[in-house]
Amino acid sequence: MHRRIEAFLEMMAAERGAARNTVLAYAADLEDFAAFCAEAGVAPDRAETATLRAYLGRLHAKGLSARTAARRLSALRQFHLFLMREGVRADDPTATLEAARPGRRLPKVLGEQEVLRLLEAARALPGREGLRATALLELLYATGLRVSELIALPRAALRPGAEAIVVRGKGGKDRMVPVGDAARAAVQAWLAAEDEARAGKPPTRWLFTSRAAAGHLTRQRLAQILKDLALAAGIDPARVSPHVLRHAFATHLLAHGADLRSLQAMLGHADIATTEIYTHVAPGRLERVVATHHPLAQRPPRRRSG
Repeated sequence: MHRRIEAFLEMMAAERGAARNTVLAYAADLEDFAAFCAEAGVAPDRAETATLRAYLGRLHAKGLSARTAARRLSALRQFHLFLMREGVRADDPTATLEAARPGRRLPKVLGEQEVLRLLEAARALPGREGLRATALLELLYATGLRVSELIALPRAALRPGAEAIVVRGKGGKDRMVPVGDAARAAVQAWLAAEDEARAGKPPTRWLFTSRAAAGHLTRQRLAQILKDLALAAGIDPARVSPHVLRHAFATHLLAHGADLRSLQAMLGHADIATTEIYTHVAPGRLERVVATHHPLAQRPPRRRSG
């Protein structure tokens, strides 16, 4: 059974370009299901719908969230489709199963003034530390990149004079994201300081280098940098993370008139329904759109004669 799980995970990574974190999550989910089947005396690749339903019931009894249960069921669906494709079984026992619909959580968002305070805290840091923190924060807020996309940016991602960067996103898909003047200047200042500090050494591959095994800044270190900036800016560190900055990028753009399709392209969302959640965070923007663009919104009221 473990060999089949490994084969499935290899297929997800090689054929579908699944991210490493996705593969690890699927591995943990399938191992958990295999352990449940072992208790029930059932081979996981021969489990029937009743066994799968009992497993989902166990998850509910343990108090797992609807979101987690939905993710586990998604892993099981993908796995059983793989088993059918490989000829291991002729049916899909997950076909009639439904997980509880997870509630749609609104993203946590920082206000525009709070982001400015974070930027001021970054610029106040001395030397290369401040230049790096400023470049990281400016890029996060200017582009809405995922943390995995930001830390893995190559040094050549933003060349002098370029007004956009090409980002390798989920599933190995590339997208082009515009970068404003402030972020471009911050990146060039950081690179100049890096070049000076590394004079005589071979050029680096990454935009944000690190002594970590990957050679670039880790997501953990980036998260800590943002927490430190939050403290310096007088903001609760629990409210600040790379993902929160991505939400701030999207929400503030939408509030200032950006359209959903453009926002979807910049965020790298496969489905615009994912992008639409930001309309719930910035409802005032929708009211302004109607007031500005509806043909009757600007018409003065008719005076009654007599």
